[in-house]
Amino acid sequence: MLVHGDALLLVVVALLLDAVIGDPDWLWRRAPHPVVWIGNGIGWLERRLNRESWSKHKRKLAGVLTVVLLVSVALLLGALLTDLLYGHWLSFLIETLIASTLIAQRSLYQHVARVHRAFSEGGLPAARKAVAMIVGRDPERLDEAGVTRAAIESAAENFSDGIVAPVFWLALLGLPGLIAYKAINTADSMIGHRTDRYVDFGWAAARLDDLVNLVPARLSGILVAIAAPIAGGSIAASIKTMFRDARQHRSPNAGWPESAMAGALGIALSGPRVYAEGIANEPYLNANGRIAEPNDIRRALRVYAAACALEVVAYATLALLL
Repeated sequence: MLVHGDALLLVVVALLLDAVIGDPDWLWRRAPHPVVWIGNGIGWLERRLNRESWSKHKRKLAGVLTVVLLVSVALLLGALLTDLLYGHWLSFLIETLIASTLIAQRSLYQHVARVHRAFSEGGLPAARKAVAMIVGRDPERLDEAGVTRAAIESAAENFSDGIVAPVFWLALLGLPGLIAYKAINTADSMIGHRTDRYVDFGWAAARLDDLVNLVPARLSGILVAIAAPIAGGSIAASIKTMFRDARQHRSPNAGWPESAMAGALGIALSGPRVYAEGIANEPYLNANGRIAEPNDIRRALRVYAAACALEVVAYATLALLL
């Protein structure tokens, strides 16, 4: 499926629906979220194909096979759903509902906002607990600036792979593209780690996730930069920081929205941090920026919300033109 007016309209409505409804707790307490199904499938494959007794080469091949199976099933499922719904008067509504469950605009905003609220209500200890829900760092090793940076970086990075990227693939390939993207991204989050268990088996998942996020990550950075004035920032400064610092990040993609956000807010992001698998000694993005403060989370959320709105406007404009 190529990009056309109907697909773009689907994108716009799905984004608006997610912004209004998000992920209602009452629903997902009663039924597993689609990402949970995807995760269960990845876990099932991993338990059977990631054998510690196998050589590094064999485990890497098993990881490639896992990704091939995962993406194939996701594409097939998306194609079957599209085919079953084609021509039905409810098809657009059902496709929109499915798509909206795989976009994370509202839920990401709520998770990051909880960190800001925790600072006000319970100080640093409460903020550490709140940020531990969205990042993999050791929260007890984070000071006030560290918690703040973690929350803002999560907002920026997940704006790319939780919103811009799935919507990009939805617009390009319809439901098959969206479901396949979520399968790849979920696999990367589960097995794409550089630990002894996953460094070989998760290699294919991590590399494929890097590939499918190349364009969306850069689009995310541009949207964040354009939204910079909403928080008193400069579009030019954000873009300059992005192109100067993005490639310093250990990820080929996360650095783009994160450095754009750093430039937009005038703060330093990234830098050395502690994960379960070890210490990441990374350079700061916008190293000359000031130290992040809790109020910067609120400013980042304003940029994030504006960037989401810009994305809706961009797709709506394309839908009218195509």
